[in-house]
Parts: sequence; C-alpha cells; structure tokens
Amino acid sequence: MFKKTILAALSSIMFAGPALAELVVPWFAYRTGAYAPSGIPLVDGINDYFTMVNERDGGIGGVPVRVLECETGYNTEKSVECYESTKAEGSLVYQPMSTGVTYQLIPKATADGIALHTLGYGRTSAANGRVFSNVFNYPANYWTAASVAVNHLLAENGGSISGKKVTLVYHNSAYGKEPIRVLEMLADKHGFEFNAIPVDHPGQEQKSQWLQIRRDKPDYVLMWGWGVMNSVAINEAANIRFPMENFIGVWWSGSENDVLPAGMRADGYKALALNAPGTDYGIYDELKANVWDKGLTAGAGDQIGSVLYNRALYMAFLTHMAIKKAQEVTGVADISQADMIKGMEALEITDAMMAENGLKGFAPSFKVTCEDHGGSGLGAVQQWDASAKTWNLITDFIEPDMGMIAPLIKEDSEAFAKENNIAMRC
Repeated sequence: MFKKTILAALSSIMFAGPALAELVVPWFAYRTGAYAPSGIPLVDGINDYFTMVNERDGGIGGVPVRVLECETGYNTEKSVECYESTKAEGSLVYQPMSTGVTYQLIPKATADGIALHTLGYGRTSAANGRVFSNVFNYPANYWTAASVAVNHLLAENGGSISGKKVTLVYHNSAYGKEPIRVLEMLADKHGFEFNAIPVDHPGQEQKSQWLQIRRDKPDYVLMWGWGVMNSVAINEAANIRFPMENFIGVWWSGSENDVLPAGMRADGYKALALNAPGTDYGIYDELKANVWDKGLTAGAGDQIGSVLYNRALYMAFLTHMAIKKAQEVTGVADISQADMIKGMEALEITDAMMAENGLKGFAPSFKVTCEDHGGSGLGAVQQWDASAKTWNLITDFIEPDMGMIAPLIKEDSEAFAKENNIAMRC
C-alpha cells in the first residue's frame, strides 16, 4: 500500500505538466500604520484594476495577472526585504511607493535587470534614460511638480509673484526634500522669497511649524506630505486661519482622507493632480460589471472613486499598457523581466488609447523613449469643495519650466553615472 502511494505521488509530479504562466505585478502596500490613509486606496485600486482585467479579458494577451501584495507599513527596510524575497517570482516591475525605498532599490534593480516605475515620485533625474536604463518616472516628477505649482501661482497673480513669500512644508525625508533645489532656483528666477520647514515622521505633531508660519505670514504655502501628515497640516492651517485657497499640496497631498478630517475648514484647499478626480469614466462601468457586482472588490470597498484609488487605476493602466507593448515588441505573451523594460521604454500613451480603455480625458498623452523616461511633466490643480465633498479640477494641465529642469536632470544624472561608472546609452 505504501509503495503504491509513493508511485502515485511520483506519477502526479511527473505528469502534472509545466506551471501555468502568469504576469506577476508586485505592490508594496501599507494598510497599517500612520501612512495607511494614503496606502489603502492605492492597494485597493491596483487589485481591483487587475481583477477586472483577469475577469473580463482572461489576463493580458491570454496570461493572467497576479498582484503580489506585500505589507511594508511604508518602512524602507521591510520594502527592501519584500523586493529581495519576491524578485525571483518573475516580478515584472516594482512600484516602491516611497522615494526613500526608490533610492535603495535603484542599484539593486539595475543589477538584477528589473524595472522600477516611480510615477510622480522617486529620484527625479531617473528621467534620463541614457543613465537609468531600467528606472522610469513617467509621466511627471517632483521637479516638474514644483514648477507646475509656481506656474499656477504666476497665473493667479497676472504673471508676477515678485516679492511674495512662499513656504514649503515638507516631510523630512528624501521625498520631502526633492523639490527644494528647484524651488530655490525658481525663487531666484521669479523674485519670490522662499522658506522650507521640515516635519518629522510621521507628522502628527506640527504646532511649532504652523506657529512659525503664522509669524512669517507667507502669501502661499506648498506641502510635500504623505499619510497622516497631510490631514494634520490642513487642520493646523485652519487653526491659524491660513487661507485655504493659498495652500497647495503636491499630488500625494490631495486625497479625500487628507481633507475630510478638517470638515468645512478644509474648503478651498488645493493640490496638484496627475490625473482627473471623479467616477465619470467608462472604466467605472467595467469595474462594476467585472469586480464589484461579483463580490471581488479589494479591501472594504470604501475607497472606490477616491483620488488615490483613481491614481492606482492610472498606475495599473500604465502597467497594463506597458505589458501589452512588451508582448507586441517581443512576440511573447509570458514576458520576462527584461521584456518588461523593453515595453516600458517603447510605451506611448495616446488620447485614443485612453478612450479605448474607459479613461477619456483622464490624463494627458505622453511618450517614453530610450533617452526620456520622464514623460510630459504636466500637472493640473484641483480644489476641494467641502460642501459637496468633491475634488474639482480648476485648471488645464500646466506645462513645467523644462528650460530650467532639463539641464538639472542632465547634470544630476550624469554625475550619478560618473560616480557609479555607468556608460551612457542611446
């Protein structure tokens, strides 16, 4: 009997056939901790998007997608451990969701030949594809964000903010420090007075920073915040009666979870946007039919339609399109990690493509090349309507000052190449 059992087991192994192909998309989640208000809608959105793709299309090119969710708590050490433990599973592209983690993973992922996509965050100079072969930060970055914010202020002031005071409240990390250099240069160029005030992790205590702002009386406050820091800052701004229409967050400081805790006092607060808010897009009909109505919604389902849920849909869509492009370029459905880099570098997002995928008017078109991994750099401004509890775009997508930013990207990336003995490509 024992011998027959062993033979049966061996037979099942021998004739089981090859493992089923799958496209693995890892995700560094943070459903817990001080950054959970920002992390939960993102991880829910990425899961719902690829559930939709699997249910509706059977995957991409006939190969199902597996979202490999790894809880990190927005902790750099845990994120790096997650990368090391999952890279051998064929993970196609890592989206670290942290600038600090991005800096840690760039050398590792480059050595391993695995793509990183840091949409709207990370190391800005990675936009130079001649140096950073496998790192992409399309469609925009923190230097373009800083320029878009200043260009919005210029538009609000008839083209001149000379003599105005602009203060940056920033998360005291690599993330928060990223725009400072550009804002300093823009201050010199446009004649405004610039000051930067750090907020230590996780940002739950900011009274001294806002007392300083009350003393300094800046005309405008910009914010590079994340997680609980955002809602605390908005409450503190309201406490000192700072005018909300003069308070502008980066695109990671403009979600419902940031403004709702302040109630009506958050009315008029502004934030940059990489994509449009709201649910008036065809993709929501597809999600309803293929995910929500089937009881397959990720998490509690309470983040649907929020700004960061939409941001995750956008990230997932760009990943989806890059996988399709890689399949097209290579002629292989079950693409490799190297194939994914090829697909990302050949990616072109057109208005027609957005419309075909239920995202008409959702975000601007852009093109990636070997030389340019950064995209268009465009950003819009959205404003919070506390009565309606909705975000509304109040501008078109704004061009950044690439005449200033492009040379900085070139300088910084080429210095990195020299330090690390990286040969220029393209």
